[in-house]
Amino acid sequence: MGQFRFLTGGESHGKGLVAIAEGMVAALPLEEGYINKELRRRQQGYGRGPRMKIEEDKAEIMAGVRYGLTTGSPIGLFITNRDWQNWQEQLSVSPIEKEAEPVTSPRPGHADLAGVTKYGLKDIRPLMERASARETAARVAVGAIARRFLEELGIAIHSHTVAIGQHHWERGETSSIDWQEVEASPVHCANAKLEKGMMAAIDAAKADGDTLGGVFEVIATGVPIGLGSHVSWDRRLDGRIAKAIMSINAVKGVEIGAGFVLAKLRGSQAQDVIEPASSVIASEAKQSLLWRHATNHAGGIEGGMSNGEDIVVKAAVKPIATLASPLPSVDLRSGKVAKAHYERSDICVVPAAGVIGEAMLAIVLADACLEKFGGDNLKETLANYRNYLSNIS
Repeated sequence: MGQFRFLTGGESHGKGLVAIAEGMVAALPLEEGYINKELRRRQQGYGRGPRMKIEEDKAEIMAGVRYGLTTGSPIGLFITNRDWQNWQEQLSVSPIEKEAEPVTSPRPGHADLAGVTKYGLKDIRPLMERASARETAARVAVGAIARRFLEELGIAIHSHTVAIGQHHWERGETSSIDWQEVEASPVHCANAKLEKGMMAAIDAAKADGDTLGGVFEVIATGVPIGLGSHVSWDRRLDGRIAKAIMSINAVKGVEIGAGFVLAKLRGSQAQDVIEPASSVIASEAKQSLLWRHATNHAGGIEGGMSNGEDIVVKAAVKPIATLASPLPSVDLRSGKVAKAHYERSDICVVPAAGVIGEAMLAIVLADACLEKFGGDNLKETLANYRNYLSNIS
């Protein structure tokens, strides 16, 4: 396996979130402003809740960077929770005389019931705090480090909303996406006609005290052939990507390339025919080869390895479990029927989930690139990368 890894810590309403990223090369240009740009993108999206009006996510680099360049040491990050000022008693680290009223009515679909049972707790609050998607802010910060590294290799990553509720867009094989249009869209959608319908569906769910899910797609371009490996199950690139995307809160399905559609086809229709390249373009962003794939049903991965095409990943996001009109539940103290606990929440998180998906894909690809090309300093890694491209051209 590769060498870029990370850990996060912190609660949704605690003092803040921390992250430690280890394995990044030295001499990579990195500044807080670059990371914070990605954090702002995560906070956007039609259907986000009032929490996003409170927070102004900014990562402070605590370690691993000197004079704007990484040092090769673990990179420490801290993101302050501005809402902490309202939760100091409920989440006090030190013992207090009178503890907060415990939360005892688990939300169906959340970590509440399984978690409180697993850890032998009488209060759901600790589960709610750590299982909250607030933790993904730390992942996006780490993903920004990975993205900054991938840019040096000519790899770019974008996401867009494919579906919200019943509003779904099928992109043709040759259809291009205007990423500036996507970034300007309130729902992160590349189709202006669907955008209004998606927003109306979110409004309708909000009026009913309900939530709404959907599908996002992440695309990585400029990925060199040969990342990952077929030789062992845990080195397969598609498996590593699926694990990373599946780890995102509320994601219940992951699809690479044409995914489940391929199950309906014959083999002669499902594979990506290899043909001579009509033109050969030599660049560091994409290796110069004498062939290309006529289609990309495989989503850029064959046999557990990147095949030189765009890596395309879709994820199904279920409607989030915290509802303004709570579902029936059981009070864990009395065993009687009760309404599930409710606190402020988002209505739809699909656009934000796409940004988190970008971060997780960036982390996996950075790890795979460091595994493939090695190096302790960015110059060394780039030299190895260029040498590899020259050998396969």
